[in-house]
Amino acid sequence: MIFYFAAAACAVGVVIVAGRLVRRTRGTVDDAAPDGPTSSHTGAMLSALFLLAFAIAIVVPWTTADSARSNTYTESQAIAEAYWAAQRLPAADARRVQDGLIAYVELVRGPEWRLMKKGRLTDRGWADLDGLRREAIAVQAGTDEAKDARSAVLDHLGEISAARRQRAMDARTTPPAGLLAVTLVTGVVVLLLPFLAGARPRGMALVPLSLMAALLAAGAYLTVDISHVFTGALAVGPEAFTGLHADLQRIAGGG
Repeated sequence: MIFYFAAAACAVGVVIVAGRLVRRTRGTVDDAAPDGPTSSHTGAMLSALFLLAFAIAIVVPWTTADSARSNTYTESQAIAEAYWAAQRLPAADARRVQDGLIAYVELVRGPEWRLMKKGRLTDRGWADLDGLRREAIAVQAGTDEAKDARSAVLDHLGEISAARRQRAMDARTTPPAGLLAVTLVTGVVVLLLPFLAGARPRGMALVPLSLMAALLAAGAYLTVDISHVFTGALAVGPEAFTGLHADLQRIAGGG
């Protein structure tokens, strides 16, 4: 972080030095007008910087949320496939594996989903998957069909683990703090630029300025609100696991 401040201080120093050197140059004029070339150039660059930071702060979380939502359906599909594959195991082993999968889904869509809002997954979820792997490996497969079923279950458990790791990464992912800071700071500066340039808006000139202020505030809040995949306006919900849980209960009941 110190390098960011050092770079900013150096840039300010360059402006100060350039200003002093230009004053000694013939043919230059003072520029104190609110609509002068300095204010116009500064306003255009600040607006461009704000729009760039704002666009990144919106697009990155949006695409991350879409990817995370798709990954939840990938994980739920792998669970469903493992559940069906387990039916071909010996009855006792099939029941244990299927009950374990249902318990895992209940954990994910309940306590774990609430914990993901804080950027973490439960240790129990990893332990449950490890337990299911051990259950599948321990199956005594006396026939080729049972061996194939055991291999299929283990393959699908691997897919579940891979999707879970991606979900854990998504839960920890947020835009860089510096990006949000730049978005908020440039938004405030763009808003106050007319006043900083020496203008005194009056009458109807305050209407578009106030409208811009309202929209900037809403946009700045949006960048903060959607910065985490599992909270805010774009929050990914447990719908994939909720629907899967109902399907597994129906299958288990023979419906």
